[in-house]
Amino acid sequence: MPLYGYECKACGREFETLVRSSETPSCPSCESTDVTRQLSLIAAPAKRTGEAPTPMCDGAGGCGMCPGMLD
Repeated sequence: MPLYGYECKACGREFETLVRSSETPSCPSCESTDVTRQLSLIAAPAKRTGEAPTPMCDGAGGCGMCPGMLD
């Protein structure tokens, strides 16, 4: 089962879950099934040093993908 990232349209929470192709996941916070699958970081283009953090990143290294965090 692949791991996908989702954003809940009802409460705005972002979450990741393992999903079979025929399943629709529900939000772990509000249990809504009105969710949108997000672009994975693996499929996103690489950032260059000095660029702004991605929308899912707080810029403080919490995501582990900011420049210097992978050393």
